[in-house]
Amino acid sequence: MDRRLTPANGRVADAQLQGQVEAQYFTQGEPATVRADVADLLKAPAGARDRQLTHGAAVTVYERHEGWAFVQAQADGFVGYLSEEALGPRTAPTHRVATRATHAYAGANLKTPERAFLTLGARLCVTGQSGSFLETEAGFVPAGHLLPLDRPDPDPVAVSERLLGTPYLWGGNSAMGIDCSGLVQAGLLACGIDCPGDSDLQERALGTTLAPGIAPKRGDLFFWKGHVAWVADETTLLHANAHHMAVAYEPIADALTRIETQGDGPVTRHARLTGA
Repeated sequence: MDRRLTPANGRVADAQLQGQVEAQYFTQGEPATVRADVADLLKAPAGARDRQLTHGAAVTVYERHEGWAFVQAQADGFVGYLSEEALGPRTAPTHRVATRATHAYAGANLKTPERAFLTLGARLCVTGQSGSFLETEAGFVPAGHLLPLDRPDPDPVAVSERLLGTPYLWGGNSAMGIDCSGLVQAGLLACGIDCPGDSDLQERALGTTLAPGIAPKRGDLFFWKGHVAWVADETTLLHANAHHMAVAYEPIADALTRIETQGDGPVTRHARLTGA
């Protein structure tokens, strides 16, 4: 079993895994929501970052131990450890941040103190409106920066392009820092399309494999070992990458040569999203 997607840590496991894994006890877990602006999802308590979860993300908590919560993210099934301080009771978000990022303010006025930095994809419960601001549990957010959850974006590449210039961050999932798979996931989730968290999982799950020689078009995905990139147009990629240390455009021909020359091999898959 893939430990990234298996809610079991030896002490505790999801009740549905009884008979499949060893654990001291099994549980259905408890629902919770990420209340931090951005929270690192760690491989082990105080360990390395695997991914990140943004404000409003739903999780199932299987264990709370010494200040750490062992959780599984609802959006993509990713498992790991969050600081307990990052969590709050489960909520029912109504809206998502549709811009690169925004602030939640103490009042319905841009001159009031900011309470939170909310990244693309963060989820919020809107409870009212005051002028050009929507009232949420995090504070007052500019109405133009939010969209209802039932209004998905039509173009995942266009969503990802909102993060152009964002610094590269291994395991990052926010406008403060993002990696290649985080960029792809941000675009697809905004369009209501399920998407795993890591590039190898995305390579196995997304789209239809195209034969060599088929011309790329916008919305296609190129995969390498450990990397994924959007096709922005027939000659250009959009990807979060360590070469630019940012989300950047790059000519496809240049990227293919550079990546293979640096020892990371050729493209392993060219995929087209179903219906694209």
